Amino acid sequence: MSETDDMTETYEVIVIGGGAAGLSAALVLGRSRRRTLVVDAGEPRNAPSAHMQGYLSRDGMAPGEFLRIGREEIARYGVELVRDRAVDVSKDEDFTVVLAGGRSLRARRLVIATGLKDELPEVPGLAGRFGRDALHCPYCHGWEVRDQAFGVLATSPLSVHQALIVSQWSKDVTLFLHEVDESELTGDDLRRLAAAGVETVPGAVAEVLVEDDRLTGVRLADGSVHHRQVLFVAPRAVPRTDLLQRLGAELTETPFGAYPVVDPTGLTSVPGVWAAGNAMGFAEQVVNAAAGGYRAGATINGELLMTDLDAQP
Repeated sequence: MSETDDMTETYEVIVIGGGAAGLSAALVLGRSRRRTLVVDAGEPRNAPSAHMQGYLSRDGMAPGEFLRIGREEIARYGVELVRDRAVDVSKDEDFTVVLAGGRSLRARRLVIATGLKDELPEVPGLAGRFGRDALHCPYCHGWEVRDQAFGVLATSPLSVHQALIVSQWSKDVTLFLHEVDESELTGDDLRRLAAAGVETVPGAVAEVLVEDDRLTGVRLADGSVHHRQVLFVAPRAVPRTDLLQRLGAELTETPFGAYPVVDPTGLTSVPGVWAAGNAMGFAEQVVNAAAGGYRAGATINGELLMTDLDAQP
């Protein structure tokens, strides 16, 4: 693998973000003989998780191992990787990317695969359990904790949907409304929760309880304790869109933050800039992110080829 601070400045494509989406795009581009650089700040969203699930042939693999193999694979095709953070980007004829370490790089095309970060509710004890027995995605972790006593910490009325979904993996589910008022639940919410056998508990959660390095329940602000083995929570998603905004990319508001407007290949409203993975949407799991990176990489290669052919006299 090439991880060097002594690389030349001009590339055909710079991929910003070294997760599944960025590495997948880089793999396609490297195999297409495109001079490609990956800028990786080393902050994968799934770092707290011991395993990733639902990726065919890689089910149960540790996220760090998955990325390590991906970095080895792109290196086989001459793709370079630098451990740094892109702090600025601008466009004239080509793109200029400025790294935190001071280097200024140029590229004809960009892939933005900077992902998002999860902001958890400020409940004591929660952050230390996140990715272990405080979870956000039942498709990622539900099988591993099936049939245990689940709690769902409501962060918005949308948490009703989360409670209903996780009832597929356990018939012992309690929805802690936390800062959501009971009046915010619709008639359909109440009917579905009852049909799924989900108990609803009003009142703010004051603390996540842990004993012998295991989550054992939650304590409410009124002092009552509810014993649970697993706590599902929907973090606040904060898309890392700073670079896209600097380029003037059009964003669209969603219940999970503002994401770039893209076409089916990930092309943003800025010509020459693609987004992939969680940089383009909240719900992109690892397998989706890798697929999106593949589409972006293949599209960029074809677009560069046609651009160069059309420029011939």
